[in-house]
Amino acid sequence: MNTRRRWSVVLVFCLLSAKSMAAEPLTIAAAADLRFALAAILTAFQAQQPAEMAIPQVIYGSSGKISSQIQQGAPYDVFFSADHRYTQMLFQAGLTTDAGTVYAHGRIVLYSTVHDVQQLRLTDLTAPQFRYIAIAQPEHAPYGDRAKQALVAAGVWTQLTAKMVYGENIAQVAQLAQTGAADIAIVALALVQQPATTYRVPTKPAVTSNYQLIDASWHRPLLQSYTLTKRGAHNPQAQQLLKFIASPQAQQILQQYGFELPKPPVQP
Repeated sequence: MNTRRRWSVVLVFCLLSAKSMAAEPLTIAAAADLRFALAAILTAFQAQQPAEMAIPQVIYGSSGKISSQIQQGAPYDVFFSADHRYTQMLFQAGLTTDAGTVYAHGRIVLYSTVHDVQQLRLTDLTAPQFRYIAIAQPEHAPYGDRAKQALVAAGVWTQLTAKMVYGENIAQVAQLAQTGAADIAIVALALVQQPATTYRVPTKPAVTSNYQLIDASWHRPLLQSYTLTKRGAHNPQAQQLLKFIASPQAQQILQQYGFELPKPPVQP
């Protein structure tokens, strides 16, 4: 094989490899509270990517169930958890590249489309007009776990158990309230706050501002974290996305959806 032909073969191989990398989609598993915020972030992220780059695929669910799927071999590159505990557990199991980076703090709110909750207290939920109260499954959904903690702290959990309806994840809980299947729901602020942002998701349902923040001191913090899986460590687009999450543009989007950013570490 002459030199020109040899280099032609090498060039074709390199082009095919590059095309294969560009065509390989980034697969993201994310907690359901990120359904709108992450979509907005990905819109901004994609605007900075080459045109031939594949559009990321996103699977939403509860953090606990996604964690179980990763343990069973689900082919995810990046995991956005609503609870730092799950990224830590996956790292201890040798399934991720690190224990996770906390990128935001989530908040829970009382939310309803049929009742005014602006002045409502958790102790008021025992009233007979509130027939069904929705939260996410506490066993595997961090937002459901924190909702239960708040109700326990308010001293009304036992009285409310007969009224409870459960969603598999926090997005499903919001749907229960929006369809009237639940009178009141405890949901993620990020699912009901309507931001004024360039990257608003057009499919987001219109909601009113009929929600009320629940005191964060009534439950453990919702430390949201992300991590690369061992599979994602070999995906350049996955690494680029996590760098973008730390950018001012992505941080602004998170704040617009009601997330609180972690405070920078205090220098000694």
